[in-house]
Amino acid sequence: MGATVDLRLLEGFYAVSFLPPDSAVPNWVTEKEPEGGFVNVSFCNDEISIVTPADRVPDGVETDKGWRALKLTGAFAFDQPGIVLSVVRPISEAELGVFVVSTFHRDYLLVRSESLEKAQALLTEAGHRWA
Repeated sequence: MGATVDLRLLEGFYAVSFLPPDSAVPNWVTEKEPEGGFVNVSFCNDEISIVTPADRVPDGVETDKGWRALKLTGAFAFDQPGIVLSVVRPISEAELGVFVVSTFHRDYLLVRSESLEKAQALLTEAGHRWA
């Protein structure tokens, strides 16, 4: 078995949204996040990709809703091997989709809400713990 990771299920549903690369980041993205949640904005040359609580996304925005967020609660070194792999592998091997977001101190997994219970069981079976 690889690394053992402590995980926490974040409250609510999340959405992954797309904006054209020349867009300004809208106010619904920059609202202060409630305790325990997260927002992620990735700027690329061909898109802006945004992860937010689903209820923030207004009509008319290209978005994919219905995700649940799992936070890896430890702080891991950037070069520490196998951390993300240890949580992605059991989900992927069960042919469930996963979307990964990494920040300076944290990693997050997003899984489809309809796959959440299965993903949690797989992660527990793989030796991970729930906070």
